[in-house]
Amino acid sequence: MPVRDYYHEVVCNALQKDGWTITHDPYRLKLARKKNLYIDLGAEQLIGAEKDIQKIAVEIKSFRRASEMKDLEEAVGQFVLYDRLLKRHEPERKLYLAVPDSVRESVFEEEAGQVLIEDEIIRLFTFDVDKKEVVKWMI
Repeated sequence: MPVRDYYHEVVCNALQKDGWTITHDPYRLKLARKKNLYIDLGAEQLIGAEKDIQKIAVEIKSFRRASEMKDLEEAVGQFVLYDRLLKRHEPERKLYLAVPDSVRESVFEEEAGQVLIEDEIIRLFTFDVDKKEVVKWMI
């Protein structure tokens, strides 16, 4: 079983406050030849009048190391791999990267992060570490 990210419980609480139900903790991607990858969370949310269910998977990254760019490189590589595999195995489930709101300001409002969002390479949401709430969805 994978090690949980530093902000795992914070993100669980933030998603629940935002109306999501945690359905998988972790979300297991079953691959050929009995190999598995684990995404931090799976969640679902009922979409109002449509009575439809929106499904997401969430990879949590804390960005607590000395180099934010190294953290970004690792997060993007993992995100792209998981996203491609989800598209093949469960295309209705969208992958999101969850990061503290301070990371949005220091990484995703700078050029490297902006390119990833504008070119639709990643989808992410940010959370307030203290309030345990979702701050912003960036799709």
